[in-house]
Amino acid sequence: MQKLREKDQEALKTIMEQYGDLLLRTAYLLVRDQQAAEEAVQDTFITAFHKIDQLQDAAKLKSWLTRITINRCRMKQRTWDWRHLFPFARIEPEHNEAEEMLPDDYLLKEWRNAKLSDAIHKLKYSYREAIILYYYNELSIQEIVESTGANVNTVKARLARGRAQLKVLLTKGGFEDERG
Repeated sequence: MQKLREKDQEALKTIMEQYGDLLLRTAYLLVRDQQAAEEAVQDTFITAFHKIDQLQDAAKLKSWLTRITINRCRMKQRTWDWRHLFPFARIEPEHNEAEEMLPDDYLLKEWRNAKLSDAIHKLKYSYREAIILYYYNELSIQEIVESTGANVNTVKARLARGRAQLKVLLTKGGFEDERG
């Protein structure tokens, strides 16, 4: 942290390597566009580099970076509705899971992941944000509170409502097998 405060670019590079994938996944799931997500994460690191002195507790670096990313994504959502540009975009898997699974199991898993991804993208932004941070980023409710600026009860309500909407979308929302 001290080197980062001294504007050491190697320290920034280390932070980018450590948190880049997590922040990119978070941003992508929020804005649903790879280029917009990459831009949000790039903006996050630039902002963090210039405003590192505002971070009082080094242990909260992850939450602080997540909060900056969320704010960048919110700005993008307000300025442009990205779902009209790339409505079916998905994150590519990091490694080839097909080699580790039987073909039928792999195809079933991919189909379920695609349906879940589609359902999450249909959620209202605030619910999608809470679901992604809690389940994908494995943040605690308190960490989500710190990252979003919402209060504890709001985060709990968003999680509950998001889960309820996901259940409806996945069970009654037309996500049956397309073959009939």
